[in-house]
Amino acid sequence: MPYGDAMSTRARSQERRAEIVRAALEVIAERGYRGASLAAVAERVGLTQQGLLHYFPTKEALLVAVLRERDRWDAVPAGQWRPDLLASLVEYNAMRPAIVQTFSALLGESVTEGHPAREYFTERYTEVRAAMAEALRAVYGERLPSGLTPERAAPLMVAVLDGLQYQWLLDPESVDMPGAFRDFLSLLGE
Repeated sequence: MPYGDAMSTRARSQERRAEIVRAALEVIAERGYRGASLAAVAERVGLTQQGLLHYFPTKEALLVAVLRERDRWDAVPAGQWRPDLLASLVEYNAMRPAIVQTFSALLGESVTEGHPAREYFTERYTEVRAAMAEALRAVYGERLPSGLTPERAAPLMVAVLDGLQYQWLLDPESVDMPGAFRDFLSLLGE
């Protein structure tokens, strides 16, 4: 096979994988991970289930791809978290409810024993709390105005971020997720 043909075949394969991941995001957002089936994802992209298995051999492999893709979209370089960047990320999330819904559905389900995303979320939260502590330390030093250390405040900041997402998903007309997060940041500075 000529080099150009190999490159176009690889590009088509990568495009198809991305299309499958987007479809999986939608199906998981609608049905949750346990309710999502490979058949439903395959149907959404016009493949047979066997065809989908060519790209993702298991449902768990597809889940990992979905979670990695979401992280890639939200990537902030290490050591670059700042409260103002977080506020921008919250605004960005408000423009993509399907991603937020998928993440929230997987997060909620992952607390059950044996869920394939449990380890991912456990590790992710360890990393996110550490990043939040460093971001708070960069702004406030070793003590926030309230007297809390950055390590004590970091889990609270993460809880506010995730809690706002759930409230917004349930009642987007009543909950201004970006505005509420900016309000929370103003509380930190007082």
